[in-house]
Order: sequence, then C-alpha cells, then structure tokens
Amino acid sequence: MNPHIKKLYQITTKQHRTIIGLMSGTSLDGLDIAVCEISGAGLQTQCKVTHFATVDYDDATKEKILSVFSKDSVDLKYLTLLNPWIGNLHARLINEQLSKWQIEQKNVDLIASHGQTIYHCPRSFHTNTEFKNGTLQIGDGDHIAVDTGIITISDFRQKHIAAGFEGAPLAQYGDYYLFADQQKNTLLLNIGGIANFTFIGKNHNINDIICSDIGPGNTLMDQYVRRHFNMNFDQNGQLASKGVVCKELLSALMSLDFVEHPMPKTTGPELFNIDLLDSIILDKKLQLSHYDILATLNELTACCIVTHINKLQTSGTIEVLLSGGGAHNVTLINKLKDKLTNNFKVVKLDNDGINTDSKEAVLFAVLANECVMSESTDEDTRGGLTMGKLSLPL
Repeated sequence: MNPHIKKLYQITTKQHRTIIGLMSGTSLDGLDIAVCEISGAGLQTQCKVTHFATVDYDDATKEKILSVFSKDSVDLKYLTLLNPWIGNLHARLINEQLSKWQIEQKNVDLIASHGQTIYHCPRSFHTNTEFKNGTLQIGDGDHIAVDTGIITISDFRQKHIAAGFEGAPLAQYGDYYLFADQQKNTLLLNIGGIANFTFIGKNHNINDIICSDIGPGNTLMDQYVRRHFNMNFDQNGQLASKGVVCKELLSALMSLDFVEHPMPKTTGPELFNIDLLDSIILDKKLQLSHYDILATLNELTACCIVTHINKLQTSGTIEVLLSGGGAHNVTLINKLKDKLTNNFKVVKLDNDGINTDSKEAVLFAVLANECVMSESTDEDTRGGLTMGKLSLPL
C-alpha cells in the first residue's frame, strides 16, 4: 500500500484532525492560512482555529496574477507557468508560517487549498451553447503537497460544477455544518470581492438553505481605489464617506440583469469591473468626483445586499454574522444597519477563532474534512457532494 494512502486512512480514524485551510480571493490581497482542529463530520463537525494569519502578496505577485485575472485573452504560456508558481508560493508561505508558529509539518494532517481564482464563468456569462458552467483556479495542489510534505486537497469547485451547479458559492456546506441552529434564524453574510450569503432558517436541512452570490462586495471599490488613489482598498470606507451618492449611476448599476436573476446564482469581477463602470459613466455623460463615485459604489454594495436579503421574505429575528474584508468597512456596515429592519441583528462573526478574516479559509478546511470523512451517499442532494482532488507528497 502506498504509505501516503495508509496515512490518509489513519487520518480518518483520528478523533481530531489538524487541517490547514487556505484562501486567496478575488481581492488579491494575500493568502489566508488557518490551522484548524476539526472533529466529526457533517452536522457533528466541530472546528476550532488554533492559528491564523493573512500573508500579504507583494506587488510583484499581485501584478503576476492581475496579468491573467478575469481577462478574456491571456498569454497561455505565461498562465501555464504561473499555475505551478502559485502552488510553490503558497507552499513556501505555509512552511514559513508553520515555522513561526513552531508547528512541525508531520503534525498537520491535511492542507485544503482553494487556489487563486483567475476566471469564473457560469453559463450566464457566455453565449456558447456547447458549454455549461466553468471556473478556473490556479496554484497546483501537487506542488503544495510536494513542497510541504503534507497531503493536499484542492480544486474544490470542479465537483460542484460536475454535479450541475455553478461552482460558487460553496459556503453553504461549511456554514450549515458549523452554524445551523434549530432555535434561531442565521444569515452568514460574507463581503469579500463578491458578496454572498447563506440563510439558515430554524429547522432547515441542507437542501432548505439559501446560499447565493448577491453582487459586488469590495471588488468595484477596490478596483477604483487602485486606479485613482494608488491604494489597495478604501480603509474603513473613509474615502467613500467624503462623497455623495449619484442616484443616476446607482440606478444604472442596480438595473443590471444579475440583480433580478433568481437565487441561487453566482457572479464575479468578470461582470462587476471597472470597464463596466466606465461605460456607464461615459454613456450617461456623468461628471463626478472620485469620492462621489466611491460613495456610489459603496451604496451599490449595500443596496445589492439588502435587496437580496429582502427577497428571502423571512419572519422573526435573524442574526446576521459578518465576515470578509467588507466587514471592516465602517461606512458600508453602517449603511447596512440603517437599511435593514429592526429584526436583523448585525454582528461580526467571532466563534472559536472563526472570525471575519479567517472564515473563508476555515470553510475549505471543513470541505477537506468532508472529503475524507463524509459517509453521505445521497448524490441527489447538495448534502451528498464531497469535493476536492487529492495530491500526495513524494
């Protein structure tokens, strides 16, 4: 028997598994690394984050990714070379963090790598009738496994697409296993590059929950700030707070077909990008300051979130747990609180180290745990999916 297969079997017999979850989102700010202690599986999953760090990408790395990110045409040779390079980079960052935390590789059971999304293309984004949904993440799992010596599970989104879904969001699985509560309604709102939520009502099973992308989170604001302010993001929404919302621009953006599409659905910077914004401003001959445009983009994110929450037509008190970089945008969060009715209690997520910054990485650690531990065989439900591809060390 391959010794790594034997080790994998031994991992499944352990009471607790140490799994490193990785996440690098469309904001391209860096790599989230979460060391998770996980026991059980499915609704019996218990997870505690023992260590967490976000390792910033340097400017050169960001430029490498931006050269192929969300573009219809790229240098294929460069993309081919970048795929293993990102895997090697992520492995190096993991090894460096483990050294800082004084954790030996032999004490880590699995790595769960989301990879770096460079293009997301659900059917609604293209007109080619031969093709269905597609998505592409780079940062090859074999390179991570070889460079760290740790069994790696990666490329989670492909199974979701193979099963007939859109490859995103995948949050419903981890959200349900970690946060389902038969006594209350919970809405997990993640404001990353793209905003998405998972609504888990009282007594919901995994097929009752609603999980969907709901529009731009930080992506339009980040793109605009990078272009005009030479900054990576609008810290605390300070720049947006200096402007005035342009109702005409806001109305045009809220009129995009995506907003009215029924949930669940998915989107990305392939739709919500700076070229779209430029075209609307040019078409309507708007003369706006940079601050006014940022204020409008901030308002757009808030309006998209609230519009989709209102479509849930729920009753009773709902706890809204915030995560993602947008949870730190004070201007945005204050708008959300003002727009939502009193039955919504909005708080930042903070539970056993699973917080606003670590949650996305944790969710992929949970998916890796499901990949090796789930006993579900019901392939007709979302709850029956086990996602991820296995990469073994040398």
